[in-house]
Amino acid sequence: MPLKTVSLFLLVTIGLSGCGGVDPNSPLGQRKAIFKQMLKTSEDIGGMLRGRLPFDGAKFAEGAVKLDGLAHEPWKHFPAVRESEHTSAKDAVWERQARFQDLARALETRTGELVVATQQLQLSPATMIPPMNNVEDACDACHKEFRDH
Repeated sequence: MPLKTVSLFLLVTIGLSGCGGVDPNSPLGQRKAIFKQMLKTSEDIGGMLRGRLPFDGAKFAEGAVKLDGLAHEPWKHFPAVRESEHTSAKDAVWERQARFQDLARALETRTGELVVATQQLQLSPATMIPPMNNVEDACDACHKEFRDH
């Protein structure tokens, strides 16, 4: 293949590889990054409760605080008008904004309760499972109504 053809092919390939990516500075990119951090944190502390990871009370409490902080962040990255077709959010997020915000506040409440539980109860899987289940239930409730799977 001539050098000119190879160069053109590489240029087109590189150009197309950038298509379809999400701008990390866009509202969609920012909330996706936060949701990924929330999922990772939740999986880590949930894994301690389900025996996938060894339970470490101090790490669990740190994870609860981190999850609570993250739970307050993604909502500000949902603009008033849907900004992209490449989102997992259903149209209902923008059509039923009050309900969406209610479920966001419910998650924030549940993660806050998890932090309080780590401060007031003995740190063990048995005592942390109920408040963690409440966090997971809050996540699931919002996903069922507002996320395209």
